[in-house]
Amino acid sequence: MCKKIFVKEKILKGKLLPRIAAMTLFIVSSVAYGQDGVAGIEEANTRVRGYFDVGCNLMYAVGAILGLIGAVRVYQKWSNGHPDTGSTAAAWFGSCVFLVIVATVLKSFFGL
Repeated sequence: MCKKIFVKEKILKGKLLPRIAAMTLFIVSSVAYGQDGVAGIEEANTRVRGYFDVGCNLMYAVGAILGLIGAVRVYQKWSNGHPDTGSTAAAWFGSCVFLVIVATVLKSFFGL
């Protein structure tokens, strides 16, 4: 009888209930960690492949816009007679080539 009262007092004071909840969460979480991640990896792979064409088209569009801006900057420098026009043009051309190569390499990397 005394033991029942002692347990009830501990539960009511909040000392035993948090411990039981923590032990239950620990047991449940250890079971959840025991599963493999193959399904999650396959789902992520499917999602990446689904969005990849859209991402490549977006990369090409951003590259085209930045290429036009770069071409205008090179033309302005050339018209004003700046001496570093060649380096600016090389940087602009290199960035455009880089965007095309990155998109191609990523397509071959993912097998698309």
